[in-house]
Amino acid sequence: MGAANVIPGVSGGTIALITGIYERLINAIKSFDPTALKLLLTRQWRAFWTAVDGTFLSALFAGIAVSIVSLAKLLEYLLEQHNTLTMAFFFGLILVSVYFVGKTVRQWSASSWVMLFIGTAIAIGIALLAPASENAAGFYVFLCGIVAICSMILPGLSGSFVLIIMGNYALILAAISSANLQILIPLALGCVFGMIVFSHLLAWIFKHYHDQTIALMTGFITGSLVVIWPWKNAVIEMLSREGKPPKEIITGYEWFFPAVTESTSLFALLLIIAGGLTIYLMEKFSNNDSKH
Repeated sequence: MGAANVIPGVSGGTIALITGIYERLINAIKSFDPTALKLLLTRQWRAFWTAVDGTFLSALFAGIAVSIVSLAKLLEYLLEQHNTLTMAFFFGLILVSVYFVGKTVRQWSASSWVMLFIGTAIAIGIALLAPASENAAGFYVFLCGIVAICSMILPGLSGSFVLIIMGNYALILAAISSANLQILIPLALGCVFGMIVFSHLLAWIFKHYHDQTIALMTGFITGSLVVIWPWKNAVIEMLSREGKPPKEIITGYEWFFPAVTESTSLFALLLIIAGGLTIYLMEKFSNNDSKH
């Protein structure tokens, strides 16, 4: 999940949904309520740990943290030097995940198909938005944390891509690499706040409208393929800033189809297949693990 969240267009929530831990994750986050707070304040450590599914959450978030910290610089390099090939692998990963997520819908009713269409349209609409300019103000970074964590929880909506839209992806990626606490602290506070509040809402929707929720998430994942499509050129404009040198910003993308005769394109197609096989093996491993 940590590796997925670093890649623009890829959602850690998708990985959680495919591996079968999604609902447990939402319910565990939701358990941080006044009852759990009371247990914590009265020093009932064991009861608190059990109430919030502490072992599960600590293992999961430790893995996410290690992955983000260890892979941030590597992925920053790969996206800069080998963007097409990197995105090709994740395109295959997400493409195959559409099937595995969609098949968890218990019954495809008319309302489920409508939600699938709506989710796809929303994800494509977000992809077509022009990114904002970078803003390092504490409150805005806090807001970025809230919006990004909600996107990370929702399968198909990439927290990294939302940060691109909000203009702060490069700022936060650099802050992670350099341990810039002025950026990381308000970001973390926003993430914690957004995660707790949003998980309560999502858990309620999941409980009462399971199939429609999964269909909506499947649509999010389907629409995100527009963002992850490997063959696209960034539309770059120079932003004039008073008292500062001009800055390049991405205002959109131009998509195109590759020339299949080129060796790079063939390698990218192989990476798409590799990404799809990765999701297939993850799904197979998850199913085998759940049987034991």
